[in-house]
Amino acid sequence: MNRTKLILPLALLLFLLLLALPACSPQTSTQSQAPVTIKIAALPVLDTLPMYVAEREGLFTNHNLSVEFIPASSAPKRDELISSAQADGMINEVVSTIFYNRDQTQVQIVRFARTATADSPIFRILSSGASGITTPQGLKAVEIGVSQGTVIEYLTDRLLQAEGFTPAEIVTVAVPDIGQRMALLGSGELSAAMLPDPLATLVMQAGANLVVEDSSHPEYSHSVYTFRYAFIQENPQAVRDFLQAIEEAVVMINANPGKYSDLLTEKELVPAPLAGKFPVPTFVTAGVPSQAQWDDVILWLQDKDLETGSATYQDSITTEYLP
Repeated sequence: MNRTKLILPLALLLFLLLLALPACSPQTSTQSQAPVTIKIAALPVLDTLPMYVAEREGLFTNHNLSVEFIPASSAPKRDELISSAQADGMINEVVSTIFYNRDQTQVQIVRFARTATADSPIFRILSSGASGITTPQGLKAVEIGVSQGTVIEYLTDRLLQAEGFTPAEIVTVAVPDIGQRMALLGSGELSAAMLPDPLATLVMQAGANLVVEDSSHPEYSHSVYTFRYAFIQENPQAVRDFLQAIEEAVVMINANPGKYSDLLTEKELVPAPLAGKFPVPTFVTAGVPSQAQWDDVILWLQDKDLETGSATYQDSITTEYLP
């Protein structure tokens, strides 16, 4: 047999075998790897809804994630879970992020969770039905129940200052327990208090007056997704995938909010008396707090003589993982 005729078919066969090798080799795609587990310290607040929608719709699974929600009954409990590395991520705000990062960068904000809008306030200053106070000006020199040194007090100050108050005209009293704040407002022992929705809506149905809400000045009010810095460094792709799933969930919620109203009750994100009655809010698309928003919180903390340490915007907030 002519050797040239023999070599050509063998060369063709070798070429075809080489083409087939990638199909026969082990898969290296993300989906072929074991899912990355992310543990979230979850408060029972409306802001968490996109995560539960992502879970229900299989969006986390689609992005090769296993997300575990660890219930946290309060912000201190949430912070304890993060500080002890029992949880990897949480929903919080800029005030507590600054406290985390006073000495070193322990956490990073990676996305807005929720922002106040014209139709969906997050916080409201209410007055007791017996107080007769129905306008912001009626709150001058009136004690307002807050959780001091927190986003609650920050928003109280900023909302009232935006309404024309001087610092001297704003009087707050420490009532850190939200249940006690509601009870004292309901009984009239507190003339006014700052409360989050939907608890504020519940108290209003019981006779409290709406005085001012953050939807009037939304630039001050937002919550954020925050992760432990060490977790981000070890799992950057998992954080990207998590935020992509959240983005997809937000699009689903905003397109058809009524579809997920049952989750508000199932996950106890609204009080039982409001089950089926409280509207699903509009959720913000991808973004993070601005330098100006960060600087305003820093200024407020310093005015309150609260230590901000070495926390910086550049180290504490990143857009690197947004979709």
